[in-house]
Amino acid sequence: MVLNSLDKMIQLQKNTANIRNICVLAHVDHGKTTLADCLISSNGIISSRLAGKLRYMDSREDEQVRGITMKSSAISLHYAKGEEEYLINLIDSPGHVDFSSEVSTAVRICDGCIIVVDAVEGVCPQTQAVLRQAWLENIRPVLVINKIDRLIVELKFTPQEAYSHLKNILEQINALTGALFTSKVLEERAERETESQVNPNSEQGEQVYDWSTGLEDTDDSHLYFSPDQGNVVFTSAIDGWGFGIEHFAEIYSQKIGIKKEVLLKTLWGDYYINTKAKKIMKVDQAKGKKPLFVQLILENIWSLYDAVLKKDKEKIDKIVTSLGLKIGAREARHSDPKVQINAICSQWLPISQAVLAMVCQKLPSPLDITAERVEKLMCAGSQTFDSLPPETQALKAAFMKCGSEDTAPVIIFVSKMFAVDAKALPQNKQRPLTQEEIAERHERARRRHAEKLAAAQGQAPLEPTQDGSALETSPQGEELKGDEQEVESETPKPVPQEGTDREAFIAFARVFSGVARRGKKIFVLGPKYSPLEFLQRVPLGFSAPLDDLPPVPHMACCTLENLYLLMGRELEDLEKVPPGNVLGIGGLQDFVLKSATLSTLPSCPPFIPLNFEATPIVRVAVEPKHPSEMPQLVRGMKLLNQADPCVQILIQETGEHVLVTAGEVHLQRCLDDLKERFAKIQISVSEPIIPFRETITKPPTVDMVNEEIGKQQKVAVIHQTKEDQNRIPEGIQVYSGGLITMTTPNKLATLSVRAMPLPEEVTQILEENSDVIRSMEQLISSLNEGKNTQMIHQKTQEKIWEFKGKLEQHLTGRKWRNTVDQIWSFGPRKCGPNILVNKSKDFQNSVWTGPDGKASKEASRYRDLGNSIVSGFQLATLSGPMCEEPLMGVCFVLEEWDLSKFEDQTASDKQNQEQSDLVKEGQGEGETCSGRDEHQDLQGGCSEPSEKKASQKGESSLTDCYGPFSGQLIATMKEACRYALQVKPQRLMAAMYTCDIMATSDVLGRVYAVLSKREGRVLQEEMKEGTDMFIIKAVLPVAESFGFADEIRKRTSGLASPQLIFSHWEIIPSDPFWVPTTEEEYLHFGEKADSENQARKYMNAVRKRKGLYVEEKIVEHAEKQRTLSKNK
Repeated sequence: MVLNSLDKMIQLQKNTANIRNICVLAHVDHGKTTLADCLISSNGIISSRLAGKLRYMDSREDEQVRGITMKSSAISLHYAKGEEEYLINLIDSPGHVDFSSEVSTAVRICDGCIIVVDAVEGVCPQTQAVLRQAWLENIRPVLVINKIDRLIVELKFTPQEAYSHLKNILEQINALTGALFTSKVLEERAERETESQVNPNSEQGEQVYDWSTGLEDTDDSHLYFSPDQGNVVFTSAIDGWGFGIEHFAEIYSQKIGIKKEVLLKTLWGDYYINTKAKKIMKVDQAKGKKPLFVQLILENIWSLYDAVLKKDKEKIDKIVTSLGLKIGAREARHSDPKVQINAICSQWLPISQAVLAMVCQKLPSPLDITAERVEKLMCAGSQTFDSLPPETQALKAAFMKCGSEDTAPVIIFVSKMFAVDAKALPQNKQRPLTQEEIAERHERARRRHAEKLAAAQGQAPLEPTQDGSALETSPQGEELKGDEQEVESETPKPVPQEGTDREAFIAFARVFSGVARRGKKIFVLGPKYSPLEFLQRVPLGFSAPLDDLPPVPHMACCTLENLYLLMGRELEDLEKVPPGNVLGIGGLQDFVLKSATLSTLPSCPPFIPLNFEATPIVRVAVEPKHPSEMPQLVRGMKLLNQADPCVQILIQETGEHVLVTAGEVHLQRCLDDLKERFAKIQISVSEPIIPFRETITKPPTVDMVNEEIGKQQKVAVIHQTKEDQNRIPEGIQVYSGGLITMTTPNKLATLSVRAMPLPEEVTQILEENSDVIRSMEQLISSLNEGKNTQMIHQKTQEKIWEFKGKLEQHLTGRKWRNTVDQIWSFGPRKCGPNILVNKSKDFQNSVWTGPDGKASKEASRYRDLGNSIVSGFQLATLSGPMCEEPLMGVCFVLEEWDLSKFEDQTASDKQNQEQSDLVKEGQGEGETCSGRDEHQDLQGGCSEPSEKKASQKGESSLTDCYGPFSGQLIATMKEACRYALQVKPQRLMAAMYTCDIMATSDVLGRVYAVLSKREGRVLQEEMKEGTDMFIIKAVLPVAESFGFADEIRKRTSGLASPQLIFSHWEIIPSDPFWVPTTEEEYLHFGEKADSENQARKYMNAVRKRKGLYVEEKIVEHAEKQRTLSKNK
């Protein structure tokens, strides 16, 4: 347990085979940071007595106060086993769902992870989430079952019960792993099948398939957790002990005389020992035998706890002597039994020994990175590894080799940027003085003191002769000043600009290949960088200096200024970092926003973006208390954006600065950071801005009192008709079935639009495939610009066809016939969950013409005007009529698009213009045009430029009154879409959280009370086997979730705490515009119907916030109040 020097760490960094990069993952409060403390204390960085109390990795004040980790931080540990010495880069990560983005950043730069599970609570929602994240990043997990002491002290289990409980937990975790593995194998098989369909000649043999074909062939035994495989350790981190069964196998092989190998296989499982025959047998439990694990391991631990808790001094002494331990007098006399247990167990079964030995044996070194993981990292977006340029594919070997020679390309991945106080940087720290320097200072101070005394004494007699005294003292004074300056220069002060509490940003990174050296020039590749583009712009084998290269988008060049060894709260300076290590890099804040890939070779692709489990959903608007401090706020928000991987910063059209965070705890942390670290000003924060979506539904068949509509007598239809009249102005025709016909202001074009609700499954497909829609959009725009589309890879093509197939599968029936082929655009922002369908006879255009590569000639002629229609649709879907929120699940059908008047107008304008033009020019243009028409077959010949000219000439006469014709089309289309929505039953959609609550049976009623008060809906409730805990799964509107966690904790005295994860959008069933119209409704709801309409309440709240008109009467039926005195 030696405190290691920096030189030792630098030495260990060079041996890549003995490096382990690991992170600790678990559900919140399962003991990650306490476990990390125990491992850190083994290196002497903190005292073993403080392990678990100090929480060394939680370096922020709010982490210590709340008792949860909020950011992942790294520390390097040294572990020696026999002759081998290992360097373990340990990353402690948060377990709270709001900070799951920090888990993603940690997992990316590790090769293995420790999954920690609470022995009492077992597998929790976040345990499943972190297992899935580890699985997606292809990193190998090992399991630590923590808090075993709770089974003894709290639940008071017998060793036998504890054994079956632990077995149960292992089964649950292995079931999760199995599910992940199965889905992966079946996906791969499905991919192989589609490939064999694409090229049928490849395999003509067996055609019969059984659903489990892929599963039986693939070996998955290495994936599962089992103590006999050595990848499970049982611990109690707070008491400082932990063991793998290997430790006990060694002890008992000497005691009982059974081979260690046999014991390793039989210590876990239903095996029993026959002491007379010294044989291990597999006997049924009817004979009352105890399994080996219970008999040889658990009973010993139970008896130790029993002795200490009952304060049986004789038994304790007996145990201590039999184990050959030495207990200090202070611990032996201590009144707290926990202290004694810790003292005995941490010597008998040291936790760090068990966990670190397992990490070094079972988790891979950076050299063992799998080919599959490398290919996955290098393929961003919808690319496949084979579609990358050959220079890029060649880098795979460098990844696998992890070479440290000078020729190896340097590849570093920055997973996040984190802010540290500039004073904490090694170069700004005060250096401790040596003995000689202290003695020298002492001497100088004494001399100066003596000179001062002499000067004070000499001044009295010399006063009359002023000239002389001045001459004498002046040089002395000057000398003194010089002396002071010299002293100051000795103590290295922080650089003045950094002295003012500036935040320095450090990149949290890992070297995947090559050696990172200080001062090395390197390329910073943004997430959208394409190596293909670089290779097209720059000739092969370029030898120009880096500064002379032509500019390539998303690529910058920078220098590695400072390299740091991350040691929890401390940073240590390094000159170079060999491959496979985790490091901090200073000086990248101007080049990297959140994450980036650094490489010396521009042919390196940017790594696949991190996948975050939690989506940012909670928005607040932020403004400074004093408007003059706006610049500080803007700068502070920029810094916050860089320092947090999950936060988003937006400036809305209204000029508000909006902060988007993953949840309430996350929001609180971001606001504290803004106030105290980044902006350092007082800020005022708005109420949370709750996002809604607007949609339409099928007309309801029953009214609000469940009577069939149309059967009963209408009493006051006046309300309804009045509202309908108000909604749609004159000059717009509404036909049956909700078809709206509108004409542009200059009466030259007429549009007919109808709105229809999309089936729920289709909306879901559109949301899930937004990246496929984006790649289609890019494809079409590159087609329109006349670029070569050979770049489109077969895989992308397959994805597009698969997406189209899914849509066709769900959009069936007479109403949706041919709809999929006629989809013209998606919206809002060209990739949203709404579609525009073009059923116009004159002009056919479809979003699939990009992938088809066939664009008709009319399409290009109409393109400019078509773009205006699409823009109008995008604007309409971006803000709906109810409260300017985006639309969702709406299909707009453009039934007719009449441009005959516009064409007549442009034709007559063209004739007038041509008559006044010179005849020669017209002939010349005609010739060039016809020549070009023959060559251009894809884009609509030359008709386009001449059409443009014509339309411009036509517009010149139309522009004066109503503005350009394209603008009129946009406005008309937008209005038509909005009115088409308003003639259908409109509904609001609320964002919903899934809410997982673990509670004991006695507080169950209170949990339900809080849920129902906040419009929550319970989906399922199950009891956890072997405990009195219930797991409740519910959905809760985001709008009602603020303060929910605090309220539940208060009402249940802290016995239940919820985990909220954004899950989906759900239609609020009530109609925001509903008023009672039938007699039954009048009877039930009263004339004013003033019982709260949830949807209307939400709608009005959003309208108020946005400054839109809200129809509400402040006072109704006011009566004059008479005071008693007046009545007399």
